[in-house]
Amino acid sequence: MSKIITPAALRNRSITELRGLHRKAQQQLAASAEGSAERAAAIASLENIQRALRTKTAGPRF
Repeated sequence: MSKIITPAALRNRSITELRGLHRKAQQQLAASAEGSAERAAAIASLENIQRALRTKTAGPRF
């Protein structure tokens, strides 16, 4: 069973690490059965990783 990668677990990761985790989560999604808990965890993890990447790559906020 796959675990969901939480925002707290991603907070101190570099962009390179986040991209690697994103790739792994995509692979888990592709290998999972439709409707399975593994698929739900992979989707949730991907959403969290994408959010973390957007935050890290966003420009300065004024």
